[in-house]
Amino acid sequence: MANNNSGKIGVATATITGMNAMIGSGIFTAPAILASNIGPAGILAYIFVVASVWFMAQSIARVASLFPDEGSFYTYAKQWGGHAIGMISASSYIIGLTIAVGVLTTIAGHHLVPFFPKTNPSTLGLIALLILIVLNIFGAVLSQIGQKILICCTVFPLLAIIGMCFSKADFSLLTPFAPHGFGSVLKATRLVVFSFFGFESASALFNLVKNPKKNVPRALTYSITFVGILYILFVSAIIVSVPLELFSNAHTPLAETLKIIFPGLPWFITIIHVSILSAILGTMHSLIWGSSNLLFSLTKKMKNKTIQSAIKSDLLTPKVAVLVIGAFVLLGFLTITNLDLFFFLTATFMVFAYITAMITPLTIKKEWKSGRNIISVLGIATATLILVFALQGVWEQLTKLTY
Repeated sequence: MANNNSGKIGVATATITGMNAMIGSGIFTAPAILASNIGPAGILAYIFVVASVWFMAQSIARVASLFPDEGSFYTYAKQWGGHAIGMISASSYIIGLTIAVGVLTTIAGHHLVPFFPKTNPSTLGLIALLILIVLNIFGAVLSQIGQKILICCTVFPLLAIIGMCFSKADFSLLTPFAPHGFGSVLKATRLVVFSFFGFESASALFNLVKNPKKNVPRALTYSITFVGILYILFVSAIIVSVPLELFSNAHTPLAETLKIIFPGLPWFITIIHVSILSAILGTMHSLIWGSSNLLFSLTKKMKNKTIQSAIKSDLLTPKVAVLVIGAFVLLGFLTITNLDLFFFLTATFMVFAYITAMITPLTIKKEWKSGRNIISVLGIATATLILVFALQGVWEQLTKLTY
């Protein structure tokens, strides 16, 4: 009898993949966001988002187990809304991913400046983006070993910074705890959630994981728990050791601020900076690969005869999908310079797609009878709150641009 698990990945690799997808530049830009928007109370925003993401992840994992077909968000939303809603959901998710890569491109450019001080950050970001697009065109993807190497590069700076900062803890920095009011904590969720995007990647691996009905939810729980604990410790360590006024510019790499606090460790902070940069570039690579694969999958679902003919004649291929995604990322990178707008737009499109997927189990009677829909309801409720604040943020930023 053939082994159905042959060539499939275990729960450990699925967990690491989920962690790699989540840990990118979002968490490393968090201190600047906290300084300008929340204050020490920002830690509460992280706790809320960790809980919200867990509800969303468990709900989406359940949908993936019920409908483990190619197409992910198209397949999920189609169950209750038909082809049109499926297309809208998948398109929203892909747009969110491409905007996220634009955010990372901007931040990558600023993190490359210390190595190329005479070059404009935008130019460096553009070069990094083009290299990653070329790598994806030629099919360069991270192997299981590559995933494990990347997780070491991403977790190392977090652990190192946690240890360093707690060694200089000054709890007087916790006051005032909420200088902008506690309402700012809920609004901050639209920014904080960016650090967790990618949590759903383990659900997308449903057909590649051994015993997926059991292991996918486990991988999601493990990855979100590990990352959530790391994030909360990281943010707490920064809050109690670094005066938030040092984060005057959201573009400033965290390593530059750490050099002020730890002037005697420039070499070690450089190592941390390189690790952070590798996390950013690794996340960019994964998002380009994931979004291009989703785009190609989505085109196969389209009912347009011209598109279907182009696919059959190999005019539309996965490589072409990479170029299309790259073009959209480039367009966003060149036209949107407001970092907050980048964050809010990403949250709007991604969270909308999550909600459309989580509606599906609400339409299935047996899910209500089993009690599983309690998690879906909580996921939709918390995601909707984040979506409302994200939309408010988009409106605020667009209003500023018009004046």
